[in-house]
Amino acid sequence: MSTAGDDPRLVSFGSPAEQPAASGASEPTPLASTEAEIEELEVDAPVVAILMGSKSDLPAMERAETELSDRGIRSETRVMSAHREPDVVADYAKNAKLRGIRVIIAGAGLSAALPGVVAAHSELPVIGVPLTSRTSVAGGLDALLSISQMPPGVPVACVGVDNARNAAVLAARILDA
Repeated sequence: MSTAGDDPRLVSFGSPAEQPAASGASEPTPLASTEAEIEELEVDAPVVAILMGSKSDLPAMERAETELSDRGIRSETRVMSAHREPDVVADYAKNAKLRGIRVIIAGAGLSAALPGVVAAHSELPVIGVPLTSRTSVAGGLDALLSISQMPPGVPVACVGVDNARNAAVLAARILDA
């Protein structure tokens, strides 16, 4: 049985033959070590997106931002309507993962379409926050049912009505942070 040292055609993982030539370096860095170092680098990019359909949802959704911040989890907050700006929502959802987002929290009231539309355009986990408003039915039951009753293949996690803080706690658990 020959080994990588015996047969020049066999190259073991991490051998100098696999490493790019380093000018002035005495020994090349193993690829696995370099990948681990890259993953440990702190990046200022947000990992959780907090979306809402209207600026009037901001007071309720700020609780998610506060909880994430308290846990040291970077987030970004955006206002975009699934009804008034469907192309903006679709584009955001499709590109979120490429930008480093790992979980999306989407708050919505009434028909609560935003979480489902985001989930339809992204493979990322989406957490829906049903929100109340002055025109809500039964204290936000309309939004709760809209978010929790997604069709097969379009999963959306759902927290309690106006409970954006729990959405942030769930996002932290998903991120294992």
